[in-house]
Amino acid sequence: MSITISAGMVKELRERTSSGMMECKKALVEANGDMELAIENMRKAGLARADKKSGRIAAEGIIGVETSADGKAVAIVDVNCETDFVAKADDFVNFVKSITSGLLNADIENEEQLLAMPLEDGVTVDEMRRGLVSKLGENITIRRFEKFQSEGGTACYLHGSKIGVIVELAAMDNELGKDVAMHIAACKPECVSENEVSAESIEKEKEIFMAQAAESGKPAEIIEKMVMGRISKFLAEITLNGQPFVKDDKTTVGKLVAGKGNAVIRFSRFEVGEGIEKKEENFAEEVMAQVRAH
Repeated sequence: MSITISAGMVKELRERTSSGMMECKKALVEANGDMELAIENMRKAGLARADKKSGRIAAEGIIGVETSADGKAVAIVDVNCETDFVAKADDFVNFVKSITSGLLNADIENEEQLLAMPLEDGVTVDEMRRGLVSKLGENITIRRFEKFQSEGGTACYLHGSKIGVIVELAAMDNELGKDVAMHIAACKPECVSENEVSAESIEKEKEIFMAQAAESGKPAEIIEKMVMGRISKFLAEITLNGQPFVKDDKTTVGKLVAGKGNAVIRFSRFEVGEGIEKKEENFAEEVMAQVRAH
């Protein structure tokens, strides 16, 4: 009797073997859902990496960004490894560049498609990734990616190799696009405009401000005005259009862009390691980890 292979089972096998989604699903089907047998078979076939590598925290890495020659498409990818030592290796850097360039020329909508995307010599992203895991001795993961296809214009900015931003504009403007992308990298807005802030978020902030203002003992109508002022300030702080422009704090980004007859449609900002619990290691231990891996 065959067993149903759930998404959770595929996810667990991927985490334990650092192998591709389709390979894991196929292995589970062939093993009739037996996780350990699937892992054993994959190891025999040379597709899996050791469990201990896939279990390691990959919180280092680099961001890749690139725009198409006509400026109508822009891509960003966040590829992680375990140490900054490997993040600076030529093989790793070139791998990220290959993925970013590939995204611009392919119709990729999800992680499964990205991992199956062919790179140089027909080798897929996941095959190259697994080869690097074996060669460099570290867990390597493609954490996330984004691509904007625009009728207007796009822009990107890379701060070092750790923070990347892509932007879609209503109209092409290379200088403005770069300025806006740099601002986003520095100031971390959560969204473009107030319209994108959920009513729940605003109400939550209002409740907090009301509780704080109530302690002042001022009349209700004064408290209401105080709270509305705080809400306005809150919205200005988290929205791109409301933030003071990083190069000229006498104007906001919204006014800057509108003054150019343009508008920001959307943006995406990636920072290496954000949201990942990172294990602290000193440089000597990092080097020794590399030595032991080879």
